[in-house]
Amino acid sequence: MPVMMDEEKGKKAKKPKKEAKAYKKPKVDAEAGNPDFVHLVRLSGVVVDGNLILSKALTKVKGIGLRLAETLIGSFDISKETKIGNLDEKQIQDIEERLEKISTAVPVWMLNRKKDVETGESYHRLGPELDMQTREDINREKKIKSYRGVRHTLNLPCRGQRTRSTFRKGSTIGVSRKKS
Repeated sequence: MPVMMDEEKGKKAKKPKKEAKAYKKPKVDAEAGNPDFVHLVRLSGVVVDGNLILSKALTKVKGIGLRLAETLIGSFDISKETKIGNLDEKQIQDIEERLEKISTAVPVWMLNRKKDVETGESYHRLGPELDMQTREDINREKKIKSYRGVRHTLNLPCRGQRTRSTFRKGSTIGVSRKKS
């Protein structure tokens, strides 16, 4: 590698730095391929961006993770790389119907409500139903005063975390001196 010398001072000259180019995401005009492209799609009560691919769009619905979304897409007749804004109303209606019957489409171990306490059945909750069910479970545990219920009542962690330095609430008192 040749060494560049600054002729005036006899020192090594610094190489001019290359200007860093900012990475720009390539613009993909979704409307160019499909004039019926929809920018906002309503899916199971959630408004989803139409530019998202199908698997990412399904994860926007509360109660559906990426693994469950990928499993569900296998039962659809749609490519998983398809943008949800390119789907027509019939296809979106079909997806919503399958989301309502999700417990028949996936194995039992993927469901979020296995062996319900009251009914003994296994099913999958989505959206606000999932929030309500979780709230009912916590209230049931508080009512029977289980360990987890008591921890929920005291606003302490109930999954075994240490509490010596974390989960501290309120103002700090510091060291108080004994009056003599």
